[in-house]
Amino acid sequence: MTTQVAHPMVKFQNQVRSLVESKLVKPTDSLWQIALIFGDDWKHWKQELLEFDFTMQDPISYLLAVENWEED
Repeated sequence: MTTQVAHPMVKFQNQVRSLVESKLVKPTDSLWQIALIFGDDWKHWKQELLEFDFTMQDPISYLLAVENWEED
């Protein structure tokens, strides 16, 4: 039996989804608007997002729409 480990981006995506559900941010807000919420961790998450071809101007809804974080 193998245990499947969730991609780190799934955890990040869930955290962002929680921010939207609690109305701290809107799905139409740009990704850069969550930078302050993630504080010191933002540098890491920003790099991850850039590696997945996101821009900081993309709406948060683009991040929430991803269903598979497999890397090529």
